[in-house]
Amino acid sequence: MNKTELIAAVAESAEISKKDAEKALKAFVDVVSDELVKGEKVQLVGFGTFEVVERKEREGRNLQTKEPMTIPASKTPKFRPGKALKDLVNA
Repeated sequence: MNKTELIAAVAESAEISKKDAEKALKAFVDVVSDELVKGEKVQLVGFGTFEVVERKEREGRNLQTKEPMTIPASKTPKFRPGKALKDLVNA
């Protein structure tokens, strides 16, 4: 499912226009992104948690030259599904 299909499905499910569904989806993405940039986490009970995880600096290898290289520390967004979502998918 791509973004356009998601907007259409949300509009149909919520019985709202596609334009309103697109606004709602954009608002959701913007709010979650802003909170993650601040280092906060967004927890939706029954669905899951969006959070930022810090990765430590580590040693890697250039696959073309086989030379060792240092991979710098970084932050990455992560989604952990909630129990209800896991149970629904596994049912």
